Amino acid sequence: MAEVVEEPRRLQGNMGVGELAMSVLAFSAPLTTVAGFIPVLLMFGGRTGPAIYIVATVILMVFCVGFTLMGRTVPNPGGFYAFVTQGLGRPAGLGGAFLATFGYFMIGFFAPPFFAITVQSYVEKNLHGPHIAWGWYALAIVAMTTALAYRRIDLSAKVLTAVMVLEVIVVIVFDIASFVHGAPSGTGGAALSMPWVTDPNIGLALLFVVGNFFGFEATVIFREEVKDPDKTIPRATYLSVAGIGVFYALAAWAYIAYTGANKAQAAATANTGGMFTDALTVLVGKTVVDIVTVLLLTSILASMLSIHNVTARYMYSLGTDGVLPTALGKVHPKHGSPYVSASIIGALWAVGVVLFVALGTDPNVLYARASGIGSFAIVLLLFAASVAVFVYFRRNPSQEPAWKTAASPLLAAIGIGVVAYLAVTNYADLLGGSGFVTSFFLVFTFALFPIGLFVARVLRGRRPEVYQRIGRQEL
Repeated sequence: MAEVVEEPRRLQGNMGVGELAMSVLAFSAPLTTVAGFIPVLLMFGGRTGPAIYIVATVILMVFCVGFTLMGRTVPNPGGFYAFVTQGLGRPAGLGGAFLATFGYFMIGFFAPPFFAITVQSYVEKNLHGPHIAWGWYALAIVAMTTALAYRRIDLSAKVLTAVMVLEVIVVIVFDIASFVHGAPSGTGGAALSMPWVTDPNIGLALLFVVGNFFGFEATVIFREEVKDPDKTIPRATYLSVAGIGVFYALAAWAYIAYTGANKAQAAATANTGGMFTDALTVLVGKTVVDIVTVLLLTSILASMLSIHNVTARYMYSLGTDGVLPTALGKVHPKHGSPYVSASIIGALWAVGVVLFVALGTDPNVLYARASGIGSFAIVLLLFAASVAVFVYFRRNPSQEPAWKTAASPLLAAIGIGVVAYLAVTNYADLLGGSGFVTSFFLVFTFALFPIGLFVARVLRGRRPEVYQRIGRQEL
């Protein structure tokens, strides 16, 4: 008789500080961000771009004080889902979980169309290959990330670490070459300016920058899959947030050093998509640019894989709690991964690709809108989590200093609240659309939180045992 392998009840892994930090960095896709996003930031903020990164870093480092402290106080892998539950109650926690799952799912969906148009252009222009519809490339990357997310997290971490090291090297080469090359005379050199609330487009610039930090929640989501979580998670969190902020601030400054402070905004506006590759061609030559283009494709893959892993663990948590079908909470007997949730996310992304191909949607428009919709949801989640941390420590006094339990969480809530307000007032520009599309997704995203409140209320009356588990809490 065949031996029956019992399914484990908990996820399994053995990530250290470095691997965990790299998983977070992969979420923001360093090379993709430097090549595709920072020129957009410079288009909005010009010479204030690097300082905007520092402002966002300070806000989120302040948030991390309460975030890491609560991570030790609430030692479960539910992430913001667990934190909002502990601070604001089970109904609010469920609303936060719905926001998180939707937000990360939509952010991840930026990758298939963006990967498709990038590889399509490379094949046709550089390799002089045949024209292949973008949908096939999109389905290929969905299949790759699903296969990796299905397996043990250690494999994903190794893939992400290898890709991140190469990406970071490329960006550092760009930074050094830009500062050595210097700007043309009379263009203001590498001078910087501080942003002000009265600056035009400061809201959009700050929103885009904050989006680069979203992946740091993964440090607590992967709690079951790291070694010595009480030490690994805080170290990886601070390292990730500080590293992301400084890394991208230097890259933005490198652009300014290359073009000149007085010309940065105009140069980014005139050549947003090609600014990085054109600069790199001048600085290091076309051969290196060809190599970098291949790394850009792996950067997109790494980012999508990181987001896939985070989204799967949110669905796993909701399945484990019984809010969603319990099959989503299954753990693979060999890989120790949330394989059902990971597979369903991949399947939904594939269906989305097929649907938008059938509708004739422009992939350039699709990836921008998907990222904008998801980013807005996560900004709202961040605000809810920051308020929850503050409220939790007011209700549950700690022996820790007041600056950790009161001052830092309150300042973080105010700072992230300002960002959330900017997200609402700039939503149409963030989404890249107007009229019905903007109104629909704005209303839908706001509705997710009250939907969670309603579902929790129903569960409390009809399935009290499930209600008690909301937020990854034990009965």
